[in-house]
Amino acid sequence: MQAHRTLRDVSADAQMSLGYLSEIERGQKEASSEVLSAIADALDVSVGALMSDVAERMLAYESDNVVTLRLAA
Repeated sequence: MQAHRTLRDVSADAQMSLGYLSEIERGQKEASSEVLSAIADALDVSVGALMSDVAERMLAYESDNVVTLRLAA
């Protein structure tokens, strides 16, 4: 999902503060379903599409950062 929008644009369209949206983006705040809906609406996507994109990015990140642990025998 590449909307090419600034955080400021999305925060204005979602009617939430730039600081709050930034904290959500950085993982410092958890978004309620209402906030996720407002963000999805501001990006002109469904909540499902938004969550699917996030899930795909998380899986790609996790697969790039897997650490193999060996159990001591």
